[in-house]
Amino acid sequence: MAKNGSTQAVTSVKSVKRVLITQPRPEGEKSPYFDLAKKYDLNLDFHPFIVVEGIPAKDFRKQKIDIASYSAVIFTSRNAIDHFFRICDEMKVSVSQDTKYFCITEAVALYLQKFILYRKRKVFYGADGTNKSLFDVINKHKDNEKFLYPCSESFDSEITNWLKGNNCGYATPVLYKIISNDITQVMATEYDVICFFTPGGVKSLLENFPKFKQNGTKIGAFGINTFKAAEDAGLVLDIKAPQPQAPSMVSALELYLSALNKK
Repeated sequence: MAKNGSTQAVTSVKSVKRVLITQPRPEGEKSPYFDLAKKYDLNLDFHPFIVVEGIPAKDFRKQKIDIASYSAVIFTSRNAIDHFFRICDEMKVSVSQDTKYFCITEAVALYLQKFILYRKRKVFYGADGTNKSLFDVINKHKDNEKFLYPCSESFDSEITNWLKGNNCGYATPVLYKIISNDITQVMATEYDVICFFTPGGVKSLLENFPKFKQNGTKIGAFGINTFKAAEDAGLVLDIKAPQPQAPSMVSALELYLSALNKK
């Protein structure tokens, strides 16, 4: 089996035909995933491996976090954005127009348009989708801000360690929880590539298929915590994002398939 992103064990792009994306199918017909499928003649299936459940306002109150006292928010996913504004609405918290938002990627930043009047002077995002590029952006503002990092119970400790190490005022409100979806109808072993986006997705695979063996299946993963969850589960990662040359899973798949096509 190819390791560490190597494609030496694969001789033709034809060896990748069926790809499973462990997220819901994009709305509409305009998505870079569909462009990729057409370009490489892929059978692309979407099936969410996890269910996200919001923490009720009554449970959030027990965390004793005063949202209004924080001047900046760090978002690493659309789920975090959805549930941050949901809890603000449920608790009738008015988010200041001066609040700054620091996002892991431009795509996450643009999602904020559903909830706020988007202004570049208060919305920032990393250059390449990595935590390092996010820290570079936060570092320019950290001395004047108190940060909220909305998350699930399995938050990114690299981010909290950085905030702590740089003497930032911060809180990590847990706003949602990740539950394994019933994916027993998904024949995981029939896929040439399976792409994961959260540690919860990896956990769901193992809970639904406790005897799962990777064999020749290529595994893609998004985010450091997902890398770790996959490797802890004994899976070999062939496709990783974000990276400087591949800020999204689509671009990581594109690089991988392009490399196979040159063989």
